[in-house]
Amino acid sequence: MNLPLWVEAFSMVFNIVGMVMGIGGLLLAQHSTRRWPGYSITVVGFVIATLPVSHQLVTLFLDS
Repeated sequence: MNLPLWVEAFSMVFNIVGMVMGIGGLLLAQHSTRRWPGYSITVVGFVIATLPVSHQLVTLFLDS
């Protein structure tokens, strides 16, 4: 199997992990005096959740 098929197969896992990290990061930022760790966890979760779509977009631009 090549990389696009693996990314497509694990897209649901990426989305769930990213959403959980995003919600956890926002909760951490809400209940903490220093908010930057929670916000950075949220950004990493967003990047993980959008990884399959970003990969498809990059390969679309590179192939054309």
